[in-house]
Amino acid sequence: MTMIAERVLPLTGIHNFRDYGGYAVEGGGRLRSGMLWRSAHHQDANDDDLVAIDKLGIETIIDLRGDDERALHPCRRPEGFSARVLYAEGNTAGLAPHLQAAGGTIDNDTARSRMIDVYAGMPYRPVLVNTLRLYLAALAEYDAPSLVHCVAGKDRTGFAVAIVHRLLGVHEDDLMHDYLLTNSAGKIEERIAQGGDVIRARYNSEIHDDAIRTLMSVNPIFLDAALATVRRDHGDVATYAEAVLNFTPDMRDAIVEKLVVY
Repeated sequence: MTMIAERVLPLTGIHNFRDYGGYAVEGGGRLRSGMLWRSAHHQDANDDDLVAIDKLGIETIIDLRGDDERALHPCRRPEGFSARVLYAEGNTAGLAPHLQAAGGTIDNDTARSRMIDVYAGMPYRPVLVNTLRLYLAALAEYDAPSLVHCVAGKDRTGFAVAIVHRLLGVHEDDLMHDYLLTNSAGKIEERIAQGGDVIRARYNSEIHDDAIRTLMSVNPIFLDAALATVRRDHGDVATYAEAVLNFTPDMRDAIVEKLVVY
C-alpha cells in the first residue's frame, strides 16, 4: 500500500498505523525506515488490513495493554501469523489513559487536566514499565521490523516511542512531531467518534464533545507531563531507562547497530 500523510499506512480497521523510523539522530545518521511501527489495537482489522500488515515483515509485536484490555479487544492476525507477541501480565489501572481520565460528566478543561495527571504518572505504571523492558530488550536482540501498540495507539504508545526516540538520539522536536501525528494520521474523525462511543457507554454520562476530542487526541502538554516526571526523578531519559527499564549501554549499542544508518 502507498504511504500517505507522512509515514502513515492507510488501513480500514486499524487506526494510527505508522512508521516512526526515518528521523535524524544526534551525531549523524538516521533511524531506518520500515523497521519501527506503531498503531492502535487490531481488533477491527479487515482482511485487506491483515494482508498489508503481513507484507511489512513484522516479527515482534509489543502489546502495551493489560490482560483485561487484551481480553476485551483481541487482535486479529493474518493466516499463518508467527510473530512473537510480547506483553507483561497484569492489569493497568484497568483502563487506557484516555478512559482513565474520562470518568463522570466532564468538560474540556477537566479532560485536559486529567490527561496531564495520567501522563505524569505514566513512567511508573507497572504493566507499562514491565512491557517497556521487554520492548527495549527485543529491539536490542532482534534485527527485524517490530510493532508497538496499545488501545488507541496514542498515549502509552506515544510514551514508549518517545523513550525509544530519545535513547537513540532523535531530537525532541522530531520526537514531539511524531507524537502529534496522531492528530492527523488516518481517519481522525472516525477514531474520535469510536472513542467517544466507548467512553459514553462505559460511564453512561453526557461528556461534552470537545472533552471527547481532547481525550481522543494528543497534546504537547500531555507528553511533556510524562517527560517532566522522568526528568524530575532521573534527570534525563537515559538515566530513567537505566534505573527503571533495565536498559544498559550494551543494549543501546546493539539497537543503534540494528536501527541507525549513516
